[in-house]
Amino acid sequence: MGVLVLSGVLVLVVAGCGCVVWAARGGPRWARAVAAVTLGAGELARRAHRTGGRHGGSGPGGDGG
Repeated sequence: MGVLVLSGVLVLVVAGCGCVVWAARGGPRWARAVAAVTLGAGELARRAHRTGGRHGGSGPGGDGG
């Protein structure tokens, strides 16, 4: 079951990236809409990653000492 969910997420990510590229080259309106949603989701994920870690650590990948 977990493999199916992860496979579905992977398909959505790849399709979203394809729409971003297509929209950058002047694709149809729906591709631009999907690209905007994809970029927005990426920005949300980036912000969540920045604020989700321990405060006062040594940075990404560090164990703090």
